[in-house]
Amino acid sequence: MKKRFIIATGMAALLSLSACDSKKPDEVGSSISSKASALPDGFKKISSVSKQGDEILIPFTKYELDNGLTVILHPDNSDPLVHVDITYHVGSAREEVGKSGFAHFFEHMMFQGSENVADEQHFGLITESGGTLNGSTNTDRTNYYETVPSNQLERMLWLEADRMGFFLDAVTEEKFENQRETVKNERGQNYDNRPYGLLRERVNEALFPEGHPYSWLTIGYIEDLNRADLNDLKKFFLRWYGPNNATLTIGGDLNEAQTLAWVKKYFGGIPRGPEVAAPEYTEVVLKEDRYISMEDNVGLPLMYMTYPTVHANHADEAPLDVLMSILGSGKTSLLYKNMVKNGKAVQAQAGHSCGELSCQFTLLALPTPGNSLAELEQIARDSLAEFETRGGANDDDLIRVKAGIVSDMIYGLESVSGKVSQLAAYQTYRDDPNAIGDDIARYETVTKEDVMRVYQKYIKNKHAVIMSIVPKGQVDAIIKPDTWQRYTRTIPEKTDESALQLRPGTSDFDRSVIPPSGKNPSIKIPDIYKAKTENGIAILGAVNDEVPTTTIRLKIPAGQTHEPLDKLGLAALTAAMMEEATQKSSAEALSNELQKLGSSVDFSVNDEHTTMSVRSLTKNLDSTLAIALEKLTFPKFEQDDFARLQKQQIEGLKNAKKNASATATAVFNQLVFGANNSFAYPSNGTIDTVASLTLEDVKAFYKANYGPSLAELIVVSNLDESHVKASLKGLDQWQGNSSPAPSLNGFPELAGGTLYFVDKPGAAQSEIRIGKRALQYDATGEYYLADLMNYNLGGAFNSRINLNLREDKGYTYGARSFFFGDNKHGFYRAQAGVRSDTTADSIVQFRNEISGFADAGMTDDELRFMKNAIGQRDARAYETPYQKLGFLSEIISYDLDKSFVDKQNAILSDVSKDELNALAKKHLQLDEMITVVVGDKATVLESLKPLFNNIVELDSDAKVL
Repeated sequence: MKKRFIIATGMAALLSLSACDSKKPDEVGSSISSKASALPDGFKKISSVSKQGDEILIPFTKYELDNGLTVILHPDNSDPLVHVDITYHVGSAREEVGKSGFAHFFEHMMFQGSENVADEQHFGLITESGGTLNGSTNTDRTNYYETVPSNQLERMLWLEADRMGFFLDAVTEEKFENQRETVKNERGQNYDNRPYGLLRERVNEALFPEGHPYSWLTIGYIEDLNRADLNDLKKFFLRWYGPNNATLTIGGDLNEAQTLAWVKKYFGGIPRGPEVAAPEYTEVVLKEDRYISMEDNVGLPLMYMTYPTVHANHADEAPLDVLMSILGSGKTSLLYKNMVKNGKAVQAQAGHSCGELSCQFTLLALPTPGNSLAELEQIARDSLAEFETRGGANDDDLIRVKAGIVSDMIYGLESVSGKVSQLAAYQTYRDDPNAIGDDIARYETVTKEDVMRVYQKYIKNKHAVIMSIVPKGQVDAIIKPDTWQRYTRTIPEKTDESALQLRPGTSDFDRSVIPPSGKNPSIKIPDIYKAKTENGIAILGAVNDEVPTTTIRLKIPAGQTHEPLDKLGLAALTAAMMEEATQKSSAEALSNELQKLGSSVDFSVNDEHTTMSVRSLTKNLDSTLAIALEKLTFPKFEQDDFARLQKQQIEGLKNAKKNASATATAVFNQLVFGANNSFAYPSNGTIDTVASLTLEDVKAFYKANYGPSLAELIVVSNLDESHVKASLKGLDQWQGNSSPAPSLNGFPELAGGTLYFVDKPGAAQSEIRIGKRALQYDATGEYYLADLMNYNLGGAFNSRINLNLREDKGYTYGARSFFFGDNKHGFYRAQAGVRSDTTADSIVQFRNEISGFADAGMTDDELRFMKNAIGQRDARAYETPYQKLGFLSEIISYDLDKSFVDKQNAILSDVSKDELNALAKKHLQLDEMITVVVGDKATVLESLKPLFNNIVELDSDAKVL
């Protein structure tokens, strides 16, 4: 269960601790103080929390500036970086009727420069410093955040203060129109043009009364975005973007006194904004079930039921989360047992997403062919009734959920950004950054009676919105005829034409001067150790003593390259079978034990390997590894599991064909690397090859490839080498065969300059891929240099390609180019999803940028920018266990010494512009590249004919029509 943050992510996975008790903060095992100390003028200290033992908390000190800005500091000197988050308590729920999408639109505008920060300079300064940045908007808040080397903190505060206090004078009509197009492209890419993308919009319209701020999505309606003008946007800023409606949270390697002085300097002159009241919760009640439906470009129908419940942080949120877990979370759930295990559904799950104004309890399922949505609805209702008749929650249900909450809390402490985000969320929604103990306590105290009570109060005999999404032309497949119709929205007359009430900030220094960077922090590459098991597994490990967790990846040479062409998808299907029953335990029993431990054991596949990934709290490592070893060495391989997973894989492949982006990439790979190489296909294979697979194929693949002799293991843990090796001792008993990957077949000759077009009727966007075969991986050779060369062309957000197509033209939500290589093959590719009516000019712009870079090369300023950006980003390269695992994986996969990082830095420092420009001329020849477009033939193809001498039409399997 993933509900660590206050606002849950809902159905993000659709298609794809010893705890503190419930006491007042000053009674828990932490030290909390609100005593005054020497502070800059204008500050008052609110509270401070420090860690005293092994309790789960995030140390911080909370302050308030006299203009109302809340400031939270979390010192953590474990890595030479800082994470800065500024959260404004405004999301789409603060928007007016007819002005949907404003909060998210405004998030985009805040990156377009301010009075003392030029257009695109925000991205440029942070990227050049080796940092990363972004922003996000949901129903209830908008946040902006950066992770940078610690010597860049003052500059980050200058940037954030300038757009809080000195923004409006820099807003122009041109920037406004450009970002309006970018937001519309984002809606097209993530909603209108994505399978099931309009689900939540239609459900929310039916669930909430007209005018309720959750009745529209954060992305907003196109007509509202079109109706907006620049004055509307400025008024939104003046209403909600005051310091008294913001929380500035800073974590990492910082000096508290200096940080406060900088906050005072840059934010102190920004005047307080209008007062902001807490949003008022209004109960949502449906008087009858509302059936709604829509046809969509999908491969599988979908059944979705949603009940209105409470709101975030309500006392009943926690027991409702437990109910959600029982009904539809993992292999222990009722929906899995009643729909997935028996083959009636490809996927079934429950959710309980919460915001400040409402929570939604959801049940969803996608049927396997031959089963109807109406059947799934009835099974869902029967499963709800089964929960009650079986007696409600049992002991294991409560243990699983509580363990999940505690483990998620601990995993969230692995990064400074995770801790800062948690502090900011607790402050925004609860006015208390120290709510982590309360969060744990409210789940720890849930009883079986609580779970039954909330079921009877909010779900049993209550009404829901029930939605059917069916493939186009299959309207007869909906559950029931619609009983609720979309309404014509009532848009109020625009009456407020009053002049803007500006509140200019003040300064006693020159804000136009960019603060200097501090001294470059020292960066320590992780110490690593090497070992070997008795049966030959190579081990590479590193210590991460910041949190008591262990993460392991066991890489087995059993990837796609080991598949014959007539058995594509076999590696993926075998990996899926490894997740099922063993000869000792059922899949459900194993899932139950793992959830009770707060652990995970998963199998995945790529070109070369099948990887077993293990994540565990270190105190539970031995128990987790025992389960992992049982899965690895004693798979049961039952026919019923095989048949079910085979169907799921086939339906997943069918559904992927509806995704234009996935189709474009799959077609490009086959054209570049040839239909006679298994890795050129999607890892799940093809519909025909997967359909022909048998259980005996799986058993044979496992027998031939799942052995220890060529396997490699990487591990990051708070345990030292000796303790890790002792925990891994059980792997010595693993026996089995290993086989080297067969040689790759020859690659086809590319017809450079050819357009390959795949028709996607009615597509609002076109997916473009331009590229060719290129270099294999080489950590310190030409491959590394080519990556440096491409950085300014297409590797950074403010690269030439992205600035042109996204920021200047407004054609796309994002465009990029990159080199990718491993030890056997490589490619170069430029790509974007663009608005359909801009397809032809987007290709022209791609060509102009690529050929211009090949001919003229980079500028001196671009060379300096690239060297600074890449040279400083190592400060944030080794923070989390996953980052350390990536570092270890690179070393063990390519037989590197960790000194390769020093060699790369030396190359970066010494490389000349002429050397990189020569590589651009060598590798960026357009006449060697092919172009793939997936889009609506009826509206796009004619406009592309003047651009290509040779056009080949393909189907979604890359076969010539």
